Amino acid sequence: MTKIVKDSDNEKEKDYILQDNKKTRFGAGFIITVLIILIVAVIISAVYFEWF
Repeated sequence: MTKIVKDSDNEKEKDYILQDNKKTRFGAGFIITVLIILIVAVIISAVYFEWF
């Protein structure tokens, strides 16, 4: 099974999707932050336009 995050101690391991480094953590944090902002914007728009 493919692992999600590479173990930084094991250099032989090649079946991973993400590496455990600064760039990956920043990218994941940025994407999560943008998604949260978009979800909040949709909720505010729904309330403003009285969809609920």
